[in-house]
Amino acid sequence: MRKPLLAALLATAVSSIALAHDTPAVVPGTSALATTLVRIRDAALASDYAWQQTAILTDEIGPRLSGSKGAAAAVQRVAAELRALGLDVKLEAVKVPHWVRGAETATLTNWKNRADGLSHKLAVTALGGSVATPRQGLSAEVLPVRDFAELAALGRDKVKGKIVLFSAVFDERMNAAGRAGDAYGAAVAYRANGASKAAALGAVAALNRSAGPVGNYQPHTGSLRYADNAPKIPAAAIAAEDALLIERLSAKGPVTMQLTLTPQTLPDADSFNVVADLKGRELPDEIVLVSGHLDSWDLGPSAQDDATGVAAAMQVAATFKQLGITPRRTLRVVAWMNEENGVMGGKTYAKTHADEIARHVAVMEMDSGSGHPTGIAANVPPVALPLLKPISEVLAGIGAGIVDFRLTAVGVDIGPLSEAGVPGFAPLTDGRDYFTIHHTAADTLDKVNPRFLAENAAVLSVLAYALAECEPLPRLPVTP
Repeated sequence: MRKPLLAALLATAVSSIALAHDTPAVVPGTSALATTLVRIRDAALASDYAWQQTAILTDEIGPRLSGSKGAAAAVQRVAAELRALGLDVKLEAVKVPHWVRGAETATLTNWKNRADGLSHKLAVTALGGSVATPRQGLSAEVLPVRDFAELAALGRDKVKGKIVLFSAVFDERMNAAGRAGDAYGAAVAYRANGASKAAALGAVAALNRSAGPVGNYQPHTGSLRYADNAPKIPAAAIAAEDALLIERLSAKGPVTMQLTLTPQTLPDADSFNVVADLKGRELPDEIVLVSGHLDSWDLGPSAQDDATGVAAAMQVAATFKQLGITPRRTLRVVAWMNEENGVMGGKTYAKTHADEIARHVAVMEMDSGSGHPTGIAANVPPVALPLLKPISEVLAGIGAGIVDFRLTAVGVDIGPLSEAGVPGFAPLTDGRDYFTIHHTAADTLDKVNPRFLAENAAVLSVLAYALAECEPLPRLPVTP
């Protein structure tokens, strides 16, 4: 027999949780589930499990780009740890792109008023999937443009033979106002689509100003998308500070760059999603999935993107085990492979598990760093929002009580499942510092705040247990 709806089951918890950041009190007489959720929250807060797992993925393994030795090692380490927790672990095969970075240099060799013998070496990194320059590199004038409209207005005559620099600005005021994802989304369009837009007008290479704030002189890598109707040209990102330099010099006269990129795209590689189940006590065929992506870019150990997400998802299972709790439904922990440059892990999972998607009650993915969580992002039908209020009141005790309604999927890997109707969730994190290090060599363990990471694990643990216990939420409309 189904339990009552979540709102009814937790109704008495509304006034029971003190709004404090440490150990909120539980008032006698609250519902049994609300009391359990507070136990789960507080146990997760007190644990350094996610921190220790993040340290393993970053310090002991390091970069984990799909197809690399680091990715393969991470699969085995995470699988072994989840087996040690007592979960039923499977390695589900995924065929992934295998792109490797080669040499990458960018040097300004001529500009107005240059003294003899001077050059400017730039901070540059090839974009994932980029083709190579000729082995000896290429030399061409750099043409800065602020947006696609300016590029189109220049036309082929002024673009042909040039290296186009998209100098789109990451909106730091928007970021400071708590809309980091929106600021990133506006800037990253030039990384994703700039090469093909420039190539269509005859450019020989494309650069983008890194999609992040000015201030740490780091080039940010990431995937590009080559259009079918344009030539493939080499593409890279440069530090924001270098983009500003080129703009200033170009305002005085032509600027010439020598650019060398030697990446290779190898045959697709064999890899795996790590899929681990803690079987439910009453409804083991129904699934609540919590996840992060195991792969990363190759410039650094990628602590925030997304070792912390994998580690926090693992801590959900660790917390349940620590407390001796078995949820009604199966808790499924997934460490996805290939989020960064293909999403083959998420796509393959949706195909492999097509016959059980209807039994996925909810899916969660943590992939926005581990800043202090202010609540949950919820990709659910609007009618479901009131049902989440009691969960938000439990999480309000750690300052994470907001429920932010989203119209689209809240995680790349869980996107195919949300398109099939499964409600999706993610921690709603403070991302004001996230894009400073995102996709750079600076995404290291020291950037992770252990307390904030534990808070994110608490959010996932509370949400996962509540959704595993109660009446399923309404489904999302299925995307055709």
